[in-house]
Amino acid sequence: MESLSILGCRLDAVDADAATERIMGWAQAGTGAQVVTLGTEMIVYAQHDERFRGVLNACALSLCDTIGVLSVARRRGAALADRVTGVELVEKLCAAAAREGVPVYFLGGAEGVAADAAAILEVRYPGLRVAGTRCGYFAEGESDRIAAAIAESGAKLLFVGLGSPRQELWLAEHLGASGVGAGLGVGGSFDVLSGRLRRAPRFVRRFGLEWLYRLVNEPHRWRRQLALPRFVWLIALDTLRAPRRRTGASA
Repeated sequence: MESLSILGCRLDAVDADAATERIMGWAQAGTGAQVVTLGTEMIVYAQHDERFRGVLNACALSLCDTIGVLSVARRRGAALADRVTGVELVEKLCAAAAREGVPVYFLGGAEGVAADAAAILEVRYPGLRVAGTRCGYFAEGESDRIAAAIAESGAKLLFVGLGSPRQELWLAEHLGASGVGAGLGVGGSFDVLSGRLRRAPRFVRRFGLEWLYRLVNEPHRWRRQLALPRFVWLIALDTLRAPRRRTGASA
């Protein structure tokens, strides 16, 4: 598996189909593998949070979620045709889980959102076994009980939509106790899948402007979008330093 480092965060050059195959294998084998869909906000946050960066790099699979990360990866020679977004990955995994009889669990979102997303996916993918759902509004002290409930449900694949970095940190701490074979953070995917939030039209996504569409439709996200220019600045600095690092290594 080809991998590269972007500002100290590992990215695996794996497409959606290959990712689905790997994750389903882990789910069925009971491996306890954590998967991350890596975005620009995560990479920027990881620059000042060593623990979070460690969690990202310890994941069994780190997938390219945003256009900024994809652009950098391509410029650095990664053979990536497209992003692997949380929404699309959930759909692919649910289709595979329905075919292979793998029970899934949905954790996250506001009250009722995970349940609605799961119900829609059950209709879309006949045979999908939903082991359980739970909203994402809970105190940290409830986490052990929630992980135990997931284990009791018999789920083998866990989707966690708590937002980053909470979902990645939660999985790193509680994935083992949940008993699932694979767990992945999916951000706001449940809102889209449940129909509460409209995703950008396909042509907007094709031109890499989904972030702008979301900002227009969710202006409260403007603070989060500040991560994009910060990411561009950090990449520019890293690119300028690269020749110096190579020169120093050869001296």
